[in-house]
Amino acid sequence: MKLRTALLAATMLAAPLLAGAVAAQAAQPVSGLYVSLGGGINFKQDVSGTASAAGGSGSGNLESQIGPAFVAAVGWGFGPGFRAEIEGNYYNNKFDKVTGAAVPLGAGGHEQLYGAMLNGYYDFNMVPYVTPYVGVGVGYEVADMQGLRASGGGVSATFPNASKGGFAAQAILGAALPLTAVPGLALTAEYRFMALIGDRTYSGTAGATPISAKLQNDYNHTFLVGLRYAFGAAPEAMEATTAPAAMAAPAPAPARSYLVFFDWDKAVLTGRAKQIIHEAAENSTHVQYTQIAVNGYTDTSGSAKYNMGLSIRRADAVAGELVRDGVPKNAIVIKGFGETHLLVPTGPNVREPQNRRVEIIIR
Repeated sequence: MKLRTALLAATMLAAPLLAGAVAAQAAQPVSGLYVSLGGGINFKQDVSGTASAAGGSGSGNLESQIGPAFVAAVGWGFGPGFRAEIEGNYYNNKFDKVTGAAVPLGAGGHEQLYGAMLNGYYDFNMVPYVTPYVGVGVGYEVADMQGLRASGGGVSATFPNASKGGFAAQAILGAALPLTAVPGLALTAEYRFMALIGDRTYSGTAGATPISAKLQNDYNHTFLVGLRYAFGAAPEAMEATTAPAAMAAPAPAPARSYLVFFDWDKAVLTGRAKQIIHEAAENSTHVQYTQIAVNGYTDTSGSAKYNMGLSIRRADAVAGELVRDGVPKNAIVIKGFGETHLLVPTGPNVREPQNRRVEIIIR
C-alpha cells in the first residue's frame, strides 16, 4: 500500500471517531503538568526489503498483521493551546508473508518497536464539546526483530534476534473529551503516523549460506484511546452547579446593580435570568434614573475577538428582555467588554462561571 493512500484511508477511519464523540462541555485547556496513557492497535505498512547472498539478490515486501500499541507520556501545558511532552511507546506486529518476490514466500517472527519521542501539540479550544488537537514528534526508535524467517520455493532463510535503532518522526491527530466527575481527567482518541528514518540491515543464513536483509522503510499507522490527567485543574463541578442557572449577586436593598450569569459560550437567558431582569425592570419604576447601562462580559476561554462579540450578544439578550418587561428602549445603553474587567481574576483560557455575566446598572 502506498504511503499517500494509507494516510488518506487512516484519516477517514479516524474522523468518525473524533467527530462523533459528544460530551457535556469542551475539555479544559491543559496548563501545567499532565500525564497520559493510551492503548490501541498498530497497522504497519508493507516493509520493502532486499535480500542478498553469494548466489545473488532479490527484493520483496514484508507484510505483517495488526498488532497492539501502547503509549505513555508526561508533559507540560504552556497555554493557550500549546503543550509538549516526552513519550515512551511500544508496538508489536507479527510477520505474515513476503509479496513481490520471485517466488511466493511465507514469513514468521515479529517486530517489537519501542522508543522515546518528544512531541509538541496545539489544542483547538474553541471547538464545542471536544478539544481537537494536532501534534508532531521526533525521537529514537528501536526495531527489535524476533524470530524473523522466510521460506518458500525450496528456500528457507532465518535471522537471529537483533535490534537496530534509528531516528523517527510522527504526526498526531486527536481529540479530548472531559470526564467531569474528576477535574483534569479527559478521555482521548488519537491517530498517529510514525516513520523510522533510514535503512536497517539484518544478517542471517539460508541453509549454510550467509544472507543479509536490508529493510528500507518502517511506516506505522496507530489508533489509540486513552486517558489524560492534568494536575491542578479547576473543578468542573463548580461550573455544573452554578452555570446552568443565572443568579443575582447579594446586594443591599438600595443597590441598583444586578448580575445575570450565563452558561459557557452561550447568550441564552435561563428562567432564573429572566426573573432577575424582571426584578431590575420592576425596581426601575420606583426610582428616578437617567440611564440603564447593560454591560456584557465573558471569561477568558477563547480569543479576545470572539469574546467581544459574545459579550455584546449577551448584553443584547438582557436589553431585549428589559424592553419586554416595560423599560423604554431609549433609556438603555448597551456595551460589550469581552474578557476585560474580570469579576474573578484568572489567567488566559480559563472558564470561570462568575466572569460570564451581564451587569444591569440603574443610574
